[in-house]
Amino acid sequence: MYAVIATGGKQYKVSEGDIITIEKLGAKAGEEVVFDQVLAVKNDKFVAGTPTVEGATVTADVLEEGRAKKVIVYKYKRKTGYHKKNGHRQSYTKVQIKAINA
Repeated sequence: MYAVIATGGKQYKVSEGDIITIEKLGAKAGEEVVFDQVLAVKNDKFVAGTPTVEGATVTADVLEEGRAKKVIVYKYKRKTGYHKKNGHRQSYTKVQIKAINA
């Protein structure tokens, strides 16, 4: 059994027990979160939502919140002396899928 959920502007295919890294939710470690934007569910048969599946939810436990490794953004234009170095660390939330309710 799996489900396709939408959170943080992205879509994830999840099964029970999966550990995924998603955009920061602002929940503390140990809390339970419920995703209600379920786009599709496959149990015995495949059910696609229009745009979401009615009454379907996915519950997950928050494992940790953190920040990813630094990504260096370097802008450069030749012959003009222009260069700019910038860094970015994306915040994330790591969750473990507990149950798919469909």
